[in-house]
Amino acid sequence: MADDRQGSDPALTVASMVQSGQGQTQAIERAAGIYESRGIGNSYLITTDEGSVLVNAGALGDAKRGRQLFAAVSDQPIRYIVLTQSHANQFGGLEVYKTPSNSVVAQRTYLEDRQYFNALNQHYQRGSRRVFSQITGPKKDIVPSQEILPDCLFDDYLSFTLGGRRFELISTPGGETRSAAMVWLPDEEIAIVGNLFGPLFGNYPNLNTLRGDKPRSALAFIDSAKRVRHLKPKQILTGHEDIQDQAKIHKQLTRIIDAMQWVHDKTIAGMNAGVGLRRLMADIQPPDGLLLTEEYGKLSWNIRAIYHEYTGWQEPERGITDLYSVPASSIAGDLKELLGGVQPLIERAQAYLNQLQPLHALHLLDIALAAEKNSTQAKTVRAEALKLLQQQTGNKNLWERKIIEAELRDLDEP
Repeated sequence: MADDRQGSDPALTVASMVQSGQGQTQAIERAAGIYESRGIGNSYLITTDEGSVLVNAGALGDAKRGRQLFAAVSDQPIRYIVLTQSHANQFGGLEVYKTPSNSVVAQRTYLEDRQYFNALNQHYQRGSRRVFSQITGPKKDIVPSQEILPDCLFDDYLSFTLGGRRFELISTPGGETRSAAMVWLPDEEIAIVGNLFGPLFGNYPNLNTLRGDKPRSALAFIDSAKRVRHLKPKQILTGHEDIQDQAKIHKQLTRIIDAMQWVHDKTIAGMNAGVGLRRLMADIQPPDGLLLTEEYGKLSWNIRAIYHEYTGWQEPERGITDLYSVPASSIAGDLKELLGGVQPLIERAQAYLNQLQPLHALHLLDIALAAEKNSTQAKTVRAEALKLLQQQTGNKNLWERKIIEAELRDLDEP
């Protein structure tokens, strides 16, 4: 762990992490008999004299490589495959590792999670491709060719012993899916937590992704983080990182918990005081000791997720028209007519750009392009606004960076 503030090595980025397995030629021994194959989501092989336990199968392409890496360090059969959540970078490679003689183990809500993802398969994949296709690679390397269901489901806790090694599986429903779970090795004091904390330990969690899946509960995340802290681990293996030093881990977990509790409570207090969502997003700023990094999760978006977690989709400040199916863009043509064309909108947008206010410019350009979708000048100014927004945000947040890039690509489409 690099320092108390960040938790993660500042040289690491999510993009480099998910691609780090591509050149891997040997499994990495993270602790005695615990080997790592890197990928979009890391897999861990825990060896014993009576067989091995695989924690996460990884994405399909990663699993094909991982199987060879693991075969080089152990010839024991895999007895159990434990899934720490229900995303394709955990279960996608099951078909590579599953045999009639081993068992897949998952938290009980895994089946419900998979039902949800299957029902919204096209929607979910479209959102994922829009944001991450340039990072994760082709669909064929991620998504399995067949659905393999768990052989064993547990509720809150399951323990077993294999080859003298004790394993405890503990539900952590505040992770990226409700079926999230961690593997606790009590004798080694190692917690394998998957993506409970996202890809970067010490970042804000991502309570609501931009690819379109279900929002996650702030309090459930806090409770799950407390479950990890209660164990007092000496080492945490995440979906992408190896975090060591018991004292530093405890300090960092406490900071993550306290930071998210602070944001949650401030959001609730603002709601009770009648403060609107957009004002809360702009005004809530934690003290330095409770400020987490934002490469994956983002403070203002978490405020928004917490707000909607409690209130649903309605935002009173957006007015009564927000309750109905007629969007603001429906009157774009009227504004064009009243202004004598979209040129005044574009010129005012350019003026906002000159004042370094890209969001104001984008609001105007949304109207201009709704009225005249093929306006070359509006698209040109919109591209300038998006690039300025990208510059002002500092490219710090992966989701923000990728959605802006997607918006820029959209401008090239007819």
